Amino acid sequence: MFSEEAAKEIAERFLLASRKVSEPELAIDWELTRVKQGTLIAPYNSAHYMETRNPRDQLLDCWPILVDMSTGQARFALLEEREFWRIMPNKPA
Repeated sequence: MFSEEAAKEIAERFLLASRKVSEPELAIDWELTRVKQGTLIAPYNSAHYMETRNPRDQLLDCWPILVDMSTGQARFALLEEREFWRIMPNKPA
């Protein structure tokens, strides 16, 4: 079992490795990162948005990174899994 801290490092490396040269600088939104059912859910967006939190700077279609804490495997979430990874206002994750 990977610790939450180790899973965060895995998510960070996964995001850096997946970034294309043509994409803006990306960053994980650590404030919204959480663990649910043994999976680290790490949303990300542009580094500029993380600095400003201005909705106009937000990138669209950024499905979070999911890290299976039992295996350390990281991948991008799927739209079909949205009920699992989306943040529900006023509800615990």
